[in-house]
Amino acid sequence: MRYRTILTVLGVNDFRDDLDNAIVIGQSVDAHLSVVVMAITAPPPFGASAEIVSAVRLEEREGNLAKLAESTRQAEEQLASSGLSFDVQSLCTEAAWADEEIAARALYVDLTLVGHRAARDKELCRQIVNGTLFQAPAPMLLNPSDQPTDLEPSSVLIAWNSRIEAARAVQQALPILQQARAVHLVMVDPGASASGEDPGADVAAYLARQGVALSVEAVASGGRPIEKVLKQRTIEIGAELIVMGAYGHSRLREHIFGGVTRAMIETANRPLFLSH
Repeated sequence: MRYRTILTVLGVNDFRDDLDNAIVIGQSVDAHLSVVVMAITAPPPFGASAEIVSAVRLEEREGNLAKLAESTRQAEEQLASSGLSFDVQSLCTEAAWADEEIAARALYVDLTLVGHRAARDKELCRQIVNGTLFQAPAPMLLNPSDQPTDLEPSSVLIAWNSRIEAARAVQQALPILQQARAVHLVMVDPGASASGEDPGADVAAYLARQGVALSVEAVASGGRPIEKVLKQRTIEIGAELIVMGAYGHSRLREHIFGGVTRAMIETANRPLFLSH
Protein backbone atom coordinates (compact mmCIF):
# COMPACT_ATOMS: atom_id res chain seq x y z
CA MET A 1 0.00 0.00 0.00
CA ARG A 2 1.07 3.59 -0.52
CA TYR A 3 -0.13 5.03 2.80
CA ARG A 4 3.37 5.44 4.19
CA THR A 5 2.80 8.47 6.40
CA ILE A 6 -0.39 8.57 8.46
CA LEU A 7 -1.61 11.46 10.59
CA THR A 8 -3.94 11.13 13.55
CA VAL A 9 -5.20 14.01 15.70
CA LEU A 10 -6.13 13.21 19.29
CA GLY A 11 -7.96 15.18 21.91
CA VAL A 12 -6.37 15.47 25.34
CA ASN A 13 -9.04 13.29 26.97
CA ASP A 14 -9.81 9.60 26.51
CA PHE A 15 -7.69 9.06 23.39
CA ARG A 16 -6.16 5.65 24.12
CA ASP A 17 -8.59 3.68 21.94
CA ASP A 18 -8.03 5.99 18.98
CA LEU A 19 -4.26 5.71 19.31
CA ASP A 20 -4.43 1.92 19.71
CA ASN A 21 -6.36 1.69 16.44
CA ALA A 22 -3.97 4.07 14.69
CA ILE A 23 -1.05 1.91 15.84
CA VAL A 24 -2.71 -1.23 14.46
CA ILE A 25 -3.35 0.50 11.12
CA GLY A 26 0.21 1.83 10.99
CA GLN A 27 1.64 -1.62 11.73
CA SER A 28 -0.48 -3.20 8.98
CA VAL A 29 1.20 -1.04 6.30
CA ASP A 30 4.51 -0.30 8.06
CA ALA A 31 3.72 3.41 8.04
CA HIS A 32 5.23 6.33 9.88
CA LEU A 33 2.64 7.53 12.37
CA SER A 34 2.46 11.28 12.92
CA VAL A 35 0.44 12.08 16.05
CA VAL A 36 -0.90 15.46 17.13
CA VAL A 37 -2.29 15.75 20.67
CA MET A 38 -4.50 18.82 20.64
CA ALA A 39 -6.11 21.09 23.22
CA ILE A 40 -8.56 23.65 21.85
CA THR A 41 -9.05 26.65 24.09
CA ALA A 42 -12.25 28.66 24.36
CA PRO A 43 -12.45 32.27 23.10
CA PRO A 44 -12.31 35.10 25.66
CA PRO A 45 -15.59 35.69 27.55
CA PHE A 46 -17.60 38.43 25.88
CA GLY A 47 -18.17 41.59 27.90
CA ALA A 48 -15.73 40.82 30.69
CA SER A 49 -13.07 43.32 31.78
CA ALA A 50 -9.51 42.93 30.56
CA GLU A 51 -8.28 42.06 34.06
CA ILE A 52 -10.82 39.28 34.49
CA VAL A 53 -10.17 37.96 30.99
CA SER A 54 -6.43 37.88 31.57
CA ALA A 55 -6.73 36.04 34.88
CA VAL A 56 -9.26 33.52 33.59
CA ARG A 57 -7.35 32.83 30.40
CA LEU A 58 -4.03 32.48 32.20
CA GLU A 59 -5.51 29.94 34.60
CA GLU A 60 -7.23 28.09 31.75
CA ARG A 61 -4.08 28.03 29.65
CA GLU A 62 -1.96 26.69 32.50
CA GLY A 63 -4.48 23.92 33.07
CA ASN A 64 -4.61 23.10 29.35
CA LEU A 65 -0.85 23.01 29.05
CA ALA A 66 -0.50 20.71 32.05
CA LYS A 67 -3.13 18.32 30.70
CA LEU A 68 -1.60 18.49 27.23
CA ALA A 69 1.87 17.67 28.54
CA GLU A 70 0.56 14.66 30.45
CA SER A 71 -1.47 13.38 27.48
CA THR A 72 1.51 13.82 25.17
CA ARG A 73 3.70 11.83 27.54
CA GLN A 74 1.12 9.04 27.67
CA ALA A 75 0.88 8.97 23.87
CA GLU A 76 4.67 8.72 23.53
CA GLU A 77 4.75 5.83 26.00
CA GLN A 78 1.97 4.07 24.11
CA LEU A 79 3.82 4.47 20.82
CA ALA A 80 7.25 3.51 22.15
CA SER A 81 6.34 -0.18 22.31
CA SER A 82 4.64 -0.25 18.89
CA GLY A 83 7.74 -0.82 16.79
CA LEU A 84 6.61 1.99 14.48
CA SER A 85 8.44 5.03 13.27
CA PHE A 86 6.54 7.93 14.81
CA ASP A 87 6.57 11.53 15.92
CA VAL A 88 4.33 13.22 18.50
CA GLN A 89 3.49 16.91 18.58
CA SER A 90 1.48 18.75 21.20
CA LEU A 91 -0.68 21.67 20.18
CA CYS A 92 -2.65 24.16 22.27
CA THR A 93 -4.59 26.66 20.18
CA GLU A 94 -7.79 28.66 19.99
CA ALA A 95 -10.66 27.29 17.93
CA ALA A 96 -10.26 30.10 15.39
CA TRP A 97 -6.84 28.77 14.37
CA ALA A 98 -7.18 25.05 15.02
CA ASP A 99 -8.05 23.98 11.46
CA GLU A 100 -5.08 25.88 10.02
CA GLU A 101 -2.74 24.29 12.56
CA ILE A 102 -4.03 20.84 11.61
CA ALA A 103 -3.82 21.65 7.89
CA ALA A 104 -0.16 22.62 8.23
CA ARG A 105 0.57 19.14 9.57
CA ALA A 106 -1.64 17.35 7.03
CA LEU A 107 0.20 18.68 3.97
CA TYR A 108 2.84 15.97 4.13
CA VAL A 109 0.90 12.80 4.89
CA ASP A 110 -0.86 10.15 2.80
CA LEU A 111 -3.88 9.65 5.04
CA THR A 112 -5.50 11.25 8.08
CA LEU A 113 -7.20 9.02 10.65
CA VAL A 114 -10.06 10.18 12.87
CA GLY A 115 -10.89 7.62 15.55
CA HIS A 116 -14.31 7.22 17.12
CA ARG A 117 -13.36 9.20 20.24
CA ALA A 118 -12.26 12.18 18.17
CA ALA A 119 -15.29 11.77 15.87
CA ARG A 120 -17.62 12.15 18.86
CA ASP A 121 -15.93 15.37 19.97
CA LYS A 122 -17.92 17.71 17.71
CA GLU A 123 -15.54 20.66 17.94
CA LEU A 124 -12.39 18.59 17.45
CA CYS A 125 -13.94 16.60 14.59
CA ARG A 126 -15.10 19.79 12.86
CA GLN A 127 -11.61 21.26 13.06
CA ILE A 128 -10.00 18.08 11.70
CA VAL A 129 -12.46 17.93 8.81
CA ASN A 130 -11.96 21.60 7.97
CA GLY A 131 -8.19 21.36 8.23
CA THR A 132 -7.65 18.15 6.29
CA LEU A 133 -10.41 17.87 3.72
CA PHE A 134 -10.41 21.52 2.65
CA GLN A 135 -6.79 22.56 3.14
CA ALA A 136 -4.70 19.44 2.52
CA PRO A 137 -4.45 16.92 -0.35
CA ALA A 138 -4.63 13.61 1.50
CA PRO A 139 -7.87 11.70 2.13
CA MET A 140 -9.43 11.06 5.52
CA LEU A 141 -10.51 7.82 7.16
CA LEU A 142 -13.10 8.68 9.79
CA ASN A 143 -14.53 6.08 12.13
CA PRO A 144 -17.75 7.16 13.85
CA SER A 145 -18.51 3.61 15.05
CA ASP A 146 -17.48 1.75 18.19
CA GLN A 147 -15.64 -0.88 16.17
CA PRO A 148 -11.97 -0.53 15.19
CA THR A 149 -11.24 -0.05 11.51
CA ASP A 150 -8.37 -1.05 9.27
CA LEU A 151 -7.10 -0.64 5.73
CA GLU A 152 -8.05 -4.16 4.65
CA PRO A 153 -11.87 -4.39 4.79
CA SER A 154 -13.34 -7.40 3.03
CA SER A 155 -16.36 -5.50 1.72
CA VAL A 156 -16.50 -1.87 0.55
CA LEU A 157 -19.34 0.34 -0.66
CA ILE A 158 -18.48 3.18 -3.06
CA ALA A 159 -21.04 5.98 -3.03
CA TRP A 160 -20.77 7.13 -6.65
CA ASN A 161 -22.21 10.24 -8.28
CA SER A 162 -19.79 10.97 -11.18
CA ARG A 163 -18.46 14.13 -9.52
CA ILE A 164 -14.81 14.99 -9.18
CA GLU A 165 -14.88 14.47 -5.41
CA ALA A 166 -16.12 10.89 -5.84
CA ALA A 167 -13.58 10.20 -8.58
CA ARG A 168 -10.76 11.49 -6.39
CA ALA A 169 -11.95 9.35 -3.47
CA VAL A 170 -11.94 6.24 -5.68
CA GLN A 171 -8.42 6.94 -6.91
CA GLN A 172 -7.08 7.61 -3.42
CA ALA A 173 -8.78 4.49 -2.06
CA LEU A 174 -7.34 2.18 -4.74
CA PRO A 175 -4.90 0.40 -2.39
CA ILE A 176 -7.89 -0.54 -0.22
CA LEU A 177 -10.21 -1.42 -3.10
CA GLN A 178 -7.63 -3.66 -4.76
CA GLN A 179 -7.41 -5.86 -1.67
CA ALA A 180 -11.11 -6.00 -0.83
CA ARG A 181 -12.99 -9.21 -1.48
CA ALA A 182 -16.18 -7.43 -2.56
CA VAL A 183 -16.63 -3.88 -3.83
CA HIS A 184 -20.12 -2.50 -4.45
CA LEU A 185 -20.51 0.70 -6.45
CA VAL A 186 -23.86 2.20 -5.50
CA MET A 187 -25.57 5.11 -7.25
CA VAL A 188 -28.68 6.75 -5.86
CA ASP A 189 -31.07 8.07 -8.52
CA PRO A 190 -28.32 8.24 -11.18
CA GLY A 191 -28.62 10.32 -14.31
CA ALA A 192 -27.31 9.37 -17.73
CA SER A 193 -23.59 8.73 -18.10
CA ALA A 194 -21.56 11.52 -19.67
CA SER A 195 -20.10 8.98 -22.12
CA GLY A 196 -23.51 7.70 -23.15
CA GLU A 197 -23.00 4.35 -21.43
CA ASP A 198 -25.03 2.91 -18.60
CA PRO A 199 -24.53 4.87 -15.36
CA GLY A 200 -21.42 3.63 -13.60
CA ALA A 201 -20.04 1.74 -16.60
CA ASP A 202 -17.14 4.15 -17.08
CA VAL A 203 -15.87 3.99 -13.52
CA ALA A 204 -16.44 0.21 -13.46
CA ALA A 205 -14.22 -0.16 -16.54
CA TYR A 206 -11.56 2.02 -14.93
CA LEU A 207 -11.58 -0.03 -11.72
CA ALA A 208 -11.51 -3.30 -13.66
CA ARG A 209 -8.27 -2.16 -15.30
CA GLN A 210 -6.94 -1.53 -11.79
CA GLY A 211 -7.71 -5.10 -10.78
CA VAL A 212 -10.84 -4.28 -8.77
CA ALA A 213 -13.75 -6.64 -9.28
CA LEU A 214 -16.97 -4.89 -8.39
CA SER A 215 -20.71 -4.92 -8.79
CA VAL A 216 -22.60 -1.83 -9.95
CA GLU A 217 -26.11 -1.02 -8.87
CA ALA A 218 -28.50 1.89 -9.17
CA VAL A 219 -30.84 2.46 -6.25
CA ALA A 220 -33.99 4.57 -6.28
CA SER A 221 -34.32 6.84 -3.29
CA GLY A 222 -38.10 6.91 -3.33
CA GLY A 223 -37.91 10.38 -1.87
CA ARG A 224 -35.73 9.33 1.07
CA PRO A 225 -32.57 11.30 1.92
CA ILE A 226 -29.53 9.95 0.09
CA GLU A 227 -27.61 9.33 3.31
CA LYS A 228 -30.38 7.05 4.60
CA VAL A 229 -30.38 5.08 1.36
CA LEU A 230 -26.60 4.65 1.53
CA LYS A 231 -26.65 3.60 5.18
CA GLN A 232 -29.38 1.05 4.56
CA ARG A 233 -27.57 -0.42 1.56
CA THR A 234 -24.35 -0.57 3.56
CA ILE A 235 -26.07 -2.69 6.18
CA GLU A 236 -27.73 -4.92 3.58
CA ILE A 237 -24.49 -5.83 1.82
CA GLY A 238 -22.44 -5.95 5.02
CA ALA A 239 -19.94 -3.32 3.88
CA GLU A 240 -17.20 -2.54 6.38
CA LEU A 241 -16.16 0.75 4.77
CA ILE A 242 -17.84 3.50 2.74
CA VAL A 243 -15.79 5.36 0.12
CA MET A 244 -17.27 8.68 -0.97
CA GLY A 245 -16.46 12.14 -2.21
CA ALA A 246 -16.95 14.83 0.40
CA TYR A 247 -18.65 18.21 0.24
CA GLY A 248 -19.77 18.49 -3.36
CA HIS A 249 -21.46 21.70 -2.22
CA SER A 250 -19.82 24.57 -0.37
CA ARG A 251 -19.20 24.38 3.36
CA LEU A 252 -21.51 27.35 3.90
CA ARG A 253 -24.38 25.65 2.07
CA GLU A 254 -23.84 22.39 3.97
CA HIS A 255 -23.63 24.28 7.26
CA ILE A 256 -26.92 26.09 6.66
CA PHE A 257 -28.95 23.52 4.78
CA GLY A 258 -27.17 20.29 5.62
CA GLY A 259 -25.94 17.79 3.06
CA VAL A 260 -25.01 14.17 2.45
CA THR A 261 -21.42 14.55 3.69
CA ARG A 262 -22.43 16.30 6.88
CA ALA A 263 -25.19 13.78 7.55
CA MET A 264 -22.90 10.81 6.94
CA ILE A 265 -20.20 12.18 9.24
CA GLU A 266 -22.76 12.79 11.98
CA THR A 267 -24.81 9.59 11.70
CA ALA A 268 -22.94 6.86 9.79
CA ASN A 269 -22.36 3.58 11.62
CA ARG A 270 -19.47 2.48 9.38
CA PRO A 271 -16.01 3.96 8.77
CA LEU A 272 -15.90 6.57 6.01
CA PHE A 273 -13.08 7.10 3.51
CA LEU A 274 -13.52 10.73 2.42
CA SER A 275 -11.85 12.90 -0.18
CA HIS A 276 -12.69 16.46 -1.23
